[in-house]
Amino acid sequence: MRLKEIQRTAHQAWSPAGHHPVYLALGTAAQQLDASFNTTAAIEIFEMDFSDPSLDMQLKGSLPTANRLHSIVWVNFGMGADGTGGRLVGGSENGTLTVYNPDAIINSIGEAVVGQSDKHTGPVRALDFNPYQSNLLASGANDSEIYIWDLNNFSSPMTPGAKTQPAEDISVVSWNRQVQHILASANPSGKAVVWDLRKNEPIIKISDHSNRMHCSGMLWHPDVATQLVLASEDDRLPVIQMWDLRFATSPLKVLENHTRGILSISWSQADSELLLSSAKDNRILCWNPNTGEVIYELPTTNQWCFDVQWCPRNPALLSTASFDGRITVYSVMGGSLKAQQQSTAERISSSFDTMDPFGTGQVLPPLQVPQPQVQDTIVPPLKKPPKWVRRPVGASFAFGGKLITFENPKLPPVQSPQPIPRQVFVSQVTTETEFLQRSRELQAALQSGSFNSYCQAKIQSAKSDAEQDIWKFLLVNFEDEARIKFLRLLGFSKDELERKISKCLGKNFQPNGHGVDAKDLAEKMQQLSTERSDEAAASADARTSGSVSPADFFSQTPKDHSNFQIPVSCDTDGLISQALLVGNFEGAVELCLNDGRYAEAILLSISGGEELLKKTQQKYLSKQKNSISMLISSVVTQNWKDIVQSCELDNWKEALAALLTYAHPEDFARLCDTLGSRLEHEGTEKRCLQACLCYICSGNIEKLVECWALHRDCTSPLGLEDLVEKVMMLRKSIERLRNCEVAIQSPVLAEKLSCYAGILAAEGSLSTALTYLPENSDQPFQPQSPSTAGPQVFPPPGPSMPAANLSGPQLPPSSSTHGGLPPMPSPGVPPTCFMPSTSSGLVPSSSQPGAPVPMYPGGLHNPGPTPPSVPYAPLGSGYPQGGPGAPAVKPFPAPVLNSFRELSTFLVPDNYTPPAPITAPVMGFPVEAAQPHDHTQVPPGAPQEPSVQLLQQLPAERVEQKEIPAEHMVLKSTFDSLVQRCQLAAGDPQTKRKLDDAAKRLGHLYDKLREQSLSHNILSGLHEISHCVASQNYQRGLEVHTQVVSSSNFSEISAFMPILKVVMTIANKLGV
Repeated sequence: MRLKEIQRTAHQAWSPAGHHPVYLALGTAAQQLDASFNTTAAIEIFEMDFSDPSLDMQLKGSLPTANRLHSIVWVNFGMGADGTGGRLVGGSENGTLTVYNPDAIINSIGEAVVGQSDKHTGPVRALDFNPYQSNLLASGANDSEIYIWDLNNFSSPMTPGAKTQPAEDISVVSWNRQVQHILASANPSGKAVVWDLRKNEPIIKISDHSNRMHCSGMLWHPDVATQLVLASEDDRLPVIQMWDLRFATSPLKVLENHTRGILSISWSQADSELLLSSAKDNRILCWNPNTGEVIYELPTTNQWCFDVQWCPRNPALLSTASFDGRITVYSVMGGSLKAQQQSTAERISSSFDTMDPFGTGQVLPPLQVPQPQVQDTIVPPLKKPPKWVRRPVGASFAFGGKLITFENPKLPPVQSPQPIPRQVFVSQVTTETEFLQRSRELQAALQSGSFNSYCQAKIQSAKSDAEQDIWKFLLVNFEDEARIKFLRLLGFSKDELERKISKCLGKNFQPNGHGVDAKDLAEKMQQLSTERSDEAAASADARTSGSVSPADFFSQTPKDHSNFQIPVSCDTDGLISQALLVGNFEGAVELCLNDGRYAEAILLSISGGEELLKKTQQKYLSKQKNSISMLISSVVTQNWKDIVQSCELDNWKEALAALLTYAHPEDFARLCDTLGSRLEHEGTEKRCLQACLCYICSGNIEKLVECWALHRDCTSPLGLEDLVEKVMMLRKSIERLRNCEVAIQSPVLAEKLSCYAGILAAEGSLSTALTYLPENSDQPFQPQSPSTAGPQVFPPPGPSMPAANLSGPQLPPSSSTHGGLPPMPSPGVPPTCFMPSTSSGLVPSSSQPGAPVPMYPGGLHNPGPTPPSVPYAPLGSGYPQGGPGAPAVKPFPAPVLNSFRELSTFLVPDNYTPPAPITAPVMGFPVEAAQPHDHTQVPPGAPQEPSVQLLQQLPAERVEQKEIPAEHMVLKSTFDSLVQRCQLAAGDPQTKRKLDDAAKRLGHLYDKLREQSLSHNILSGLHEISHCVASQNYQRGLEVHTQVVSSSNFSEISAFMPILKVVMTIANKLGV
C-alpha cells in the first residue's frame, strides 16, 4: 500500500533503526536527467509523518552539493543519546566520498560536511557500513578499488587485499551480517569475491558458469553466515541466485519470476523470509527465499525502479526510487485507501479561489465542488505474517482453567531452512485451592451418601456459633426423630423440663423414663392400701350390726364433710344454683365468668357440651392478658398464625418450638416461612441467620438461597462454596425423605449454581461442573408457570407436603450412608417421580384437644385450601420419624420419566395433526368418575397417578411415510450402524450427546431420500462415503465429504452433511 510519495530523481537512505523520528535522506542521482536538463544536486532530508493521510513528505533540511551521487548510506556512527544524528555518506560520480552531519543539514547550524576524500579514481557505486562496528565503512569504485574507511580517521583508508585481476568495476560491496570481519564484493560480470579482513586476502570467489550473470546486487543472508544472494541485470537471465559458501560449485536456489533484468534487491533485517526485488519488467516482488515463492507484489507504475530499500526502524515500510522521478514509500501490511482518496478530493476543492479570480470586483459565491463517492479500497497485506508481528512468546487462558503457552526459540540456522515444529504447552492453572478442596469433599459426600459424617466435619470446622448451628440443623435432617432433635437444638429438652418441674414442686426427680419419683409413688401406694383396709373393716362392722341397709348407702356422707346448703337467693350464688338445678349451663357459666369464677366456668362448660366449652375458652382467653395467655390461646385453639406473626422476634426459638410440637403438617412449612420472613425483614445479619434456620426446618431451599445470598457475600468462590454446600445438603435431606429428586425452582439458585459451575470449570473440574448444570442445554433453566406452559406431562409445582397419615405405617429408620439413595440430580431437571398420595387415617375418638400432633415439616409454600382443624393425638409418648419434606407413608410405585430423553418419546412428528385442544388440566377428573383405590386420599394440588395414562390415551393420528428407494437403503443401514457402533464405544457424556443428536439429524437425510429430492452429484458422493465407512477408511470419507460440500448447494445438504462429518470424525477417533 502506498503511503508517501514525492517527485525526486535521487538515491535514498533511511535513518538508522535507533533514530527517531523516521527520516529519509535523498541524494540527487547521477547519470539521470529530467525534461529541464537540470544539473543541480542536493541532499534533502524528509520526515515520515504517517498521522497525515496525504502522500506528501515534510522536508526537514536541504544541502546543495557539487556532485550528483551514485550511492548514499546513513550510518549510526556518532548518534546522540536522544536517538538523533549519525552520519550520511555519499559516493559521487567523480570519485569523491563525502561525510555529512544530518543534524547540521536539518537545523542549518554548523558545518554539514565533516569529512571528504577523493581516493577513488572513478564513480563510487558501492557503499556499506559494518553492522557491528559502525565506524567502519566499505566503498567500491572502478578498477577493482575497494577501501575500508574508519570514520574516526577518515584520511587514511585501508584495502581488504590486492586488487582482483582483471580489473573491473565494483558494483556492490556488502558486510557479512553474522561475522564482522567478512566482506563481499561483486562485479558486473557476475563474479563475487569474499574477503577476510583479518588476513587481508580473498578467501573464495563465486561465479556463474553460464557467463550471462550481470550482477546488479549482492546481499548476505541476515541469519545464515555462509549464504548470500546475487541478482542478475541481464534480460537473458533475470534471476536471483542464492549461494552457500559451503557448496560454492553451483547456486543453492534460483528465484525465477521476473521477465527482465533485476535492478535492485533488499533483504529485510527483521525477517529473513522477506526479500525485495525490482526489475525492468516494472514489477516489485517480495520473495520468501526459503521456498522461492512470491508472497507479495507491490502495485507500481509503468516505470523501472532502480532502488528499493527496507526501513530499518519500521520493518513494514519500504521505499522505491524510479526512473520517472518518484520516491515512493509503501507498506507491506496493506490497509485502506479511503483517507488518501478523501484528502485528494479536499485538496482539489481548496485549490479554487473564491476571491475575485477574474478581477471584476465581485466575489464569486462559494464553489460547490461535487463530492465524488469515495470508495473504500482495501489493499491486501502479505500472504504470510512477517516475523515482527509474530509473538516471540505468548500465553492465553482457555476454558477449563487451561493455560496455553508457546515460544519461538531461535534455533541455529541450517543449510536449507525447513518449517520449524512449534511446541504449544497446555497446563492446568488452579488459583482457588481451598475452593477446589472443599468442592471435592462435597462431591465425595454427594456420591458416597455419607451426609452425616460430612455435616459432622463441617460442625467441627465451623468458625462461628451461627455457622455451627446451621450445620447442626442440617445434620438433624438426616437423623431419626428429627423433631425432638430440632427442639433440643432450640434448647427445649423434655427430661430437663420435667426435672425443673419436679424441683419447682418440691419433689425428687428420678429419671425412669416417665418422670415419676419411685419412692414417692411407693409411699402413696402404702398409704392408699391402709386407708382402704380401714374402710373395709368399718363396712363389715356396719353390715354385721345391721344398722345400715344397702338403700341407705348413697345417703351417707363422708365423716369429714358437714351438711351443706343449696342457696336459692337472688345473689350470684343463688342464681348459679338455680341455673344448675334447671340445667341452664350456659347461664351458669355466664354468671361465673361475670363474677370472675373462671375455674367454675370452665368446669361447668365441660358438662355443657363442646360448643359451650369453646365459647367459654374464648371468653376466658380474651380476658387474660398475662405473658402466657397468647401461648395458651394458641395451644387451645390451634391458631399458630398469631404466634408467628405477633410474637417478639427475640422469642423466635419459642415460636419455632411451638410449631415443631403442635403445627399441622400442611401448615408447618408456611408458618415456618412466615416466621423466617419476619426475621429476614429485620435486616440484621443475626436475624438473617435465624431466618435460615427456619427455612431449613421448613425445607424451603429457595428462601434459604435468597436469604443467604442477600446478606452474605456469594461473589467470591469460597462464599459461593458455603452456599452450595448448605443447599446441596438440604436438598439431599429432602430427597432422602421424599424418595425422589427435588427440582430447582428458584432463578436465584439457578444463577448461583451456574456461577458455581463456571468457577469449577475455570479451575479444571469440568466433570464436577457438569453435574450442577442442566442435562439438556436446549431446555431453559427456568421453571414455567402453569398458565403459560400448556398441557404438561409433569404437574405444576403444588403443595410438596401431603397430609400426614396418623395411623398408617411410618418410614423405617434408615442410615444416611446406605447405598440405596437416589443419585445426585442435575439442577434444573424436573422431578423424576410423582408425589405419593397418602391415606387419610381416622382419628381416635378419645383424642384430647390441644395435644401435640405428629409433624413432617414439608416444602408446602403455596398450600391449597386447609381442611378444618381436628384434634390429633400423639402416637405414644415419642415422635414419629421424619424431617423436612418427609411424606407420611412410603411412596407407591408410579410411572416415572427419568430424563428429557424419555419425555421425547411422547413427542410427535412435524407433520402430526394435533387433536382438539385440551381446555382443562390433564390432572383434573370429574367427581363422579373418581374411583377409590386403596382408600388413599390426594391432598389439594398434589399430582395424581393416572396422569401419564391419560396422556397416553390421547388420540393419535397415524402418519404413513414413504419407503426409502431400494438402491439407497444401504445408506441408511451403513450410517445407522456407524452411529450405533460409536454409541457403544463412546465413554464421555459429551460424545454421547453428539451421537444422540446425530441419530435424529440423519432423519433429515432419510426424508430427502424418500422424497428423492437430492441431486445425482450428492447421491453419488453419499454412496462413496458409505463405501468408505463400510471399509473404515474415514480419512477418505472425510475427503469425499469435503468435495461434496464444496460442489453442492449448501442449503440442500446443511441439514445432514455437517452431522455426518461429526460422526465420521468421532468414529475415526474411537477406531470403531
